[in-house]
Amino acid sequence: MFDLAIIGAGPAGMSAALTAADHGLTVVVIDEQQRAGGQIFRQPPETFAGSVLHPTAGYGWATELIRRFEADPRLTTEFGWSAIGVLHDDAEPDGLCVAINHPEHGTRMIGARRLLIATGAYDLPVAFPGWTLPGVMTAGGVQTLVKAQKIAPVGDVVLAGAHPLLLLVADLLIRDGVPVREVAFAQSIPTPVDMLRALGAVPGHLRMLTETGAILARLVRKGVRVSSRTIVTAARGTEHVSRIELARVDRRWKVTGAPREVAASHLVLGYGFSASTELARQIGCELAFDSPRGGWVVAHDERLQTSVPGVFVAGEPTGVAGADQSRAEGTLAGLGIAASLGRAVPAAAFAEAERGIHASTRFSAVVQSMFEPVRGALGDLATRETTVCRCELVTRGELDDFLESSPFVSNVNAVKLSCRTGMGPCQGRYCENSVGAILASAREQTIGLGGRFSAHLPIKPVPVGDLRDLDAVTEQPASDGSDTGRSAS
Repeated sequence: MFDLAIIGAGPAGMSAALTAADHGLTVVVIDEQQRAGGQIFRQPPETFAGSVLHPTAGYGWATELIRRFEADPRLTTEFGWSAIGVLHDDAEPDGLCVAINHPEHGTRMIGARRLLIATGAYDLPVAFPGWTLPGVMTAGGVQTLVKAQKIAPVGDVVLAGAHPLLLLVADLLIRDGVPVREVAFAQSIPTPVDMLRALGAVPGHLRMLTETGAILARLVRKGVRVSSRTIVTAARGTEHVSRIELARVDRRWKVTGAPREVAASHLVLGYGFSASTELARQIGCELAFDSPRGGWVVAHDERLQTSVPGVFVAGEPTGVAGADQSRAEGTLAGLGIAASLGRAVPAAAFAEAERGIHASTRFSAVVQSMFEPVRGALGDLATRETTVCRCELVTRGELDDFLESSPFVSNVNAVKLSCRTGMGPCQGRYCENSVGAILASAREQTIGLGGRFSAHLPIKPVPVGDLRDLDAVTEQPASDGSDTGRSAS
């Protein structure tokens, strides 16, 4: 049994793993990707020519962090494996069993005394007419294709949403020779008061802000239209996107005029991110709704321990706050886990880690405030004919009819049981935000009051035959400290 199992090899997971190993813990890190880095520092396959990470300005530390992590012989890594659930180990009073699955090697169980959930975040899904058409993609998805697989969209592209990642992706596409027609932001142009409030984000992030300004100038020079207070109302086409409808909105993102059409073969959406909390939900961690920080986030104490004994959290599941804060939280979680297992951790080490989090919070708080999605307005984009739940093909009209006929229903899980929204393979990742917004609108309540979807093992789709191995004996780390656990075979 390992001392610590970490789910996720992004900035939080890598920092926690190195910190825990420095305090003598045996550590296994599980990530469904093939290399470390997470989404923000996603690396191309090693077989690709020139497979070198080039992090965005302000994240120069990422290359060294990944190098240290990948070269550390104390760590056991399981790349290409997905964590599909967590169970309590009946044979060990404080033991946990992590079920992991591989497309070719089935399901295995890994035992650990502590668990760190560092599962990152994913693009916020938004339902509107045509959002299921081929050619509609998320900003994170496009970034992954271009950076990790060297695959770029073919044809004209429109980017729309409310997050600065859109500018980075637009620049990435332009550099790859992809024609970008427009980048549309739902927000207004920042006022002098907004800019004054944003001054707290400048210290330590000047290079990043300068690069963002340079990208914006570069896009304008290339003839890309950059619009504010503009939102996507529909994607049109038969078998593929061919036209994008954009409309002007007010400060609360409510449509104020007739839409205009832009011819394009791809629509890239970037309205922000949702914290990836499915594993935390499945094991029973307490969550709280915080819209600026990514919706439903995992509650924790000052040392990042959750409400479930032995389970810790770091990075975006605590609130979408960026790579700097994820790295700092990973360090603090590693120290907290080491202390919980009886290792001597100086108070100064905790103080330094907490200072790192405090420093990064100045930046993340500004970003969260300026780019918070107006969830109610996004929920209103779906018409009666719009498919809200892609897995179960449930439309907005079906939800509206059910809510009208059942006036006492005020919880999303009650909607789930009656309408099957959230019961498909994605377990609500694609529809929870829309269902929550639609329910809140119907009941004239805030979105968080409607609750959240529950999650069950397996949290991700796996072949039924692979589930028979869930009662397998938990694995042991190599007694000689070697990295034999790195093999996925």
